[in-house]
Amino acid sequence: MADTATPTGTLKDRQELSSMGFLEHLEELRKRIIWSIAFIGAGFGVCYWWHDTIFGWMQAPIVFALTRHGLPTRLVYTNPTDPFNMYLKISLIVGIFVASPFVLYQVWAFIAPGLYKNERRYVAPFMFSTVGLFVAGGFFAYKMVYPAALDFLIDYSSQFTPMITINEYTDLFMTIVLGLGVVFEMPILVFFLAMFGIVSPGWMWRNLRYSILVIFIIAAVITPTTDIMNMCIFAAPMIILYLASIGVAYVVHPKQRKKRELNSK
Repeated sequence: MADTATPTGTLKDRQELSSMGFLEHLEELRKRIIWSIAFIGAGFGVCYWWHDTIFGWMQAPIVFALTRHGLPTRLVYTNPTDPFNMYLKISLIVGIFVASPFVLYQVWAFIAPGLYKNERRYVAPFMFSTVGLFVAGGFFAYKMVYPAALDFLIDYSSQFTPMITINEYTDLFMTIVLGLGVVFEMPILVFFLAMFGIVSPGWMWRNLRYSILVIFIIAAVITPTTDIMNMCIFAAPMIILYLASIGVAYVVHPKQRKKRELNSK
């Protein structure tokens, strides 16, 4: 007898979802966490080997901004252990980024048993989109947002002599670059919320004006400067991502998938 069709799968799929017990889920979670830690450790080791190169790439924006304003370009430190700790920090953070495709696959492998077979085909788009959007957000911050923010801050304080420490600079760099990388993951968040029916494309469109207001509030909070231009630089890609997320929600929402299934029959 044929399986009974449902909006998101078949009766056989539902039986498969409940085949794993609680202890099996815990064992699977433990295995995925161990693999994730191993990949992050490997990424950390590779990045620490190249820590001088990585920091040279990180400090390029501040060197350019200081040179543009005729200021000394060497950063300072106040504790003998600061350089070593800073290299460990950036190696770990960049190592997490390098290992992110493997870690994200472990996340997907853990949640995949809770999905229907026809939903598991999203693994390739999920992996590509998650990593691609994070890289795009970090690249946008590194090339556009961060240099503009540094130029504004240094020009605004031109009556003073800056003494920028390596730790303060690294923290600011990571906050902006990783922050925008996370912000660019908005379509992925909407993907899961819409796939499980928590949000709908109609609801997102009807609340567009309120969402834009919230986006500008978030941009005002996370931008390191107080000028309107930098806030708009933060907000513009977030608005575009929100509009793209409406399309994502339309594609994966259960009601839309049910309509496509009915039309294909």
